[in-house]
Amino acid sequence: MKVGEIQARCQGVLDALSRIVVGKDEVLRQIMAGILANGHILIEDYPGLAKTLIARLFSQALELRFSRIQFTPDLLPGDITGSSIYAQREGRFEFRRGPIFTHLVLADEINRATPKTQSALLEAMQERQVTVDGQSYPLEPPFLVIATQNPIELEGTYPLPEAQLDRFLMRIAVGYPARDEEREMLRRRRERRQERVDVPTVVPHDVLLAMQAALEDVYVEATIDEYIVDLVRATRDDHRVALGVSPRGALALQSIVRAEAALRGRDYVTPDDVKAMAVPVLAHRIVLRPELWVARLSPVEIVADVMKRVPSPKVEAG
Repeated sequence: MKVGEIQARCQGVLDALSRIVVGKDEVLRQIMAGILANGHILIEDYPGLAKTLIARLFSQALELRFSRIQFTPDLLPGDITGSSIYAQREGRFEFRRGPIFTHLVLADEINRATPKTQSALLEAMQERQVTVDGQSYPLEPPFLVIATQNPIELEGTYPLPEAQLDRFLMRIAVGYPARDEEREMLRRRRERRQERVDVPTVVPHDVLLAMQAALEDVYVEATIDEYIVDLVRATRDDHRVALGVSPRGALALQSIVRAEAALRGRDYVTPDDVKAMAVPVLAHRIVLRPELWVARLSPVEIVADVMKRVPSPKVEAG
């Protein structure tokens, strides 16, 4: 598939979803870019903002098998990955696959599960495989995790460690709709006359795989690489930061900006693509110094400051 075809196909998916999810075009674009880049996405926002609905609709529009796992304190690793069960008739153990064996996993309220259960996702997210009882089982591509967590509830939750946060390509927020958008949402619900809402397949599964592979043809000029490296290293040198962005973060940013360029109908990356994706890709990888927590300084502000300090390059069309 040529890079030029990606924009039209992605726009078809976004148009289908925007007829249901009102006023969240930028959020849908970011998630579409994350899926194109074959990355995992963390959505951190308040309840009732259509996080689950968005994940399910993307799975339908892209013809992906979908599993929703509700994370709770009593959830066990085997409830996610599956486990070996003794089959008495055959006289041997059989592996029963868990809900992680799918294309798109919604890990709902991921911070409610214990660290041991959260870590059951680590190998799957990084290696795209599951190991149980010494046997490895590959996950069929594409394997994507969309996780949600509630930022206001702290009691009975287990914050994701930095090592696991780093495996998410990006962290985004949905946000409340504007007044007119909320009214439009109510009107559409009346017209539908039912709670359940679905979308048809817009991009078949095999076409999505071809679109992901085509991103390798998106040109990245050397000055863009230097810009990404300068941004990442600036987070590590900031006196307010205890832990800056890792090299994995630099690779993630390069991956997502190629997807962003393709969504814009280009086969080359510009500095504006980097600026558009820097905050959702880099902010959750930054750990502030403990003494600054009380000042309510956020990693988002750190990334914004870094982008002001680091000069952006001028590039020619590839």
